[in-house]
Amino acid sequence: MADPKTPSTENPAQTMDVFLKGLWRENPVFVMLLGMCPVLAVTNSVVNALAMGMATTFVLFMSSTIVSLVRKFIPKQVRIASFILIIATFVTVVEYLIQAISLDIHKALGAFISLIVVNCIILGRAEAFASKNNVGKAMLDALGMGVGFTFACTSLGFVRELLGSGTIAGLPVFGSNFEPWAIMILPGGAFFVLGSWLLLFNWIRERRKARMT
Repeated sequence: MADPKTPSTENPAQTMDVFLKGLWRENPVFVMLLGMCPVLAVTNSVVNALAMGMATTFVLFMSSTIVSLVRKFIPKQVRIASFILIIATFVTVVEYLIQAISLDIHKALGAFISLIVVNCIILGRAEAFASKNNVGKAMLDALGMGVGFTFACTSLGFVRELLGSGTIAGLPVFGSNFEPWAIMILPGGAFFVLGSWLLLFNWIRERRKARMT
């Protein structure tokens, strides 16, 4: 019988799974369909999509870390308000950072930087995971979810910019005879590309499940 005073050791595979689930099994966009507003609004180019993904990852990582550290000191009655305050602090930091790095990206993302505060991915992970787990797990969970979100945004941005402008990150890909699909850089194109990625993502998941059974 194990000594109850002996600290339990966690399986490294289980620890890594906390990070990997955000990339695939619980991808915030392709599986849980969270954070759709920025995903559809700012993914008209790879640069904008990548910038939004990195900004969201930064806020998610930092806020989850702080929430996990102070989770035992926050009264239950004000936990949501406290989480929003922590998130808003890091959103302000990331907005100033983007503005200092590139005014063009800051202008392109516009109000969607500030709206990271109410992104359900960030508040959801703070409430459902970071507030109930140690800081190590909270950091891994936030990083996995953030990378998964960035991957999804960049996937949409890649297709929309390629077909809508004939470029990738501003670099021309097709020849001068290519006629851009203007719909791809409009809101309608965002829904079409998202639906296509969802179909592909779910098809791959079902194929994997079929092979495992």
